[in-house]
Amino acid sequence: MSLPRERLVQLLTLTDLTSLELTDTPETIAALCARARRPDPTDSGVPPVAAVCVYPWLVKVAAAEVAGTSVAVASVAGNFPTGVATIAEKVAETEQAIADGATEIDLVVDHVAFASGAEQALFEEVAAVRAASAGVRLKVILETGALGAPERIRRAADLALDAGADLLKTSTGKGHPGASPEAAGILWTAASEYAVRRGRRVGVKVSGGVRTPADALTYLEQAETALGAAATPATFRIGASALVDALVTALVTARRP
Repeated sequence: MSLPRERLVQLLTLTDLTSLELTDTPETIAALCARARRPDPTDSGVPPVAAVCVYPWLVKVAAAEVAGTSVAVASVAGNFPTGVATIAEKVAETEQAIADGATEIDLVVDHVAFASGAEQALFEEVAAVRAASAGVRLKVILETGALGAPERIRRAADLALDAGADLLKTSTGKGHPGASPEAAGILWTAASEYAVRRGRRVGVKVSGGVRTPADALTYLEQAETALGAAATPATFRIGASALVDALVTALVTARRP
């Protein structure tokens, strides 16, 4: 599928360029940030991506590298990718990341505890991190591929939103099934109904397995339908570093005579 340049560029501006590997170093994150600032090195007219997403201990590096640009700095929190940590530990990790320059937090909830019946614990951990991150965009990772059942995904989504999440994120992309249109649809329904009920617009971030422009377009169109308007970085994100390469390749190909 060949997408118009406008769509390819739009998708880039809605993508979080992520590196969450144990081999990450200040040097690899600096290179990631350079790519985020200018995704297409052959075309200065292509705008930056929405954000870089890194481990907490590399937030300072990322913040310095993107200073003065529109690129946000997102830090994972909650003992990524497991989500197994105390509330105090999750709050402390969040507070340190923000102190180091993070403007967004991607919080992993303990989906195993939730699936075992500890529903209130999910609400409490999101609420505690929300209280510690005022003014910072909070994306809550629900690991929908592990939760499985639609009603379980919806319940987790409702709890996260009621606790203060700004965006619901499908997955960590580590060890469990990633994004699916079905799971994203459940999150969008929860987000849409929450906005009507509470008067606060929230959104969705799809992550895990989104690799091609066609994949990304499916989710973008889903977002536009749910929002009834154009998607913005405040309401829709894609977490897919491989997608950036695919979008840039498509842009370069489209420029060829």
